[in-house]
Amino acid sequence: MYTATRTSTTEMDVTSIRLEKQLKEKLKELSGNQGYQALIRDILWNYVQQKSGDYRPQFSATDIRASICAVAQQEHLCALTGKCIKPQESMLLGLTAHGDLLPLSMDSLSSGSK
Repeated sequence: MYTATRTSTTEMDVTSIRLEKQLKEKLKELSGNQGYQALIRDILWNYVQQKSGDYRPQFSATDIRASICAVAQQEHLCALTGKCIKPQESMLLGLTAHGDLLPLSMDSLSSGSK
């Protein structure tokens, strides 16, 4: 999730949003001690970063639960090493505990990789 320096709530604009009761309850459950409004801000910041191209998730080999051999159809960056994976190059798809499939270079999960 978004991990920038927290802004004081006194420096934030107040915005009203209508949420279904069930959605609000689920957000409260997921937010834990963080609070659901902070969770919504994190979700929105992540969305903005992904759409603007600024999002660079941080993953390690321990986040990968399984891997699948694949062939790149377009250029990707390895989610673990940042290494370029070129079209038609062999690669792995790493499955995370959250169900995300990440592009991985073939050597990114070997014992010597970070």
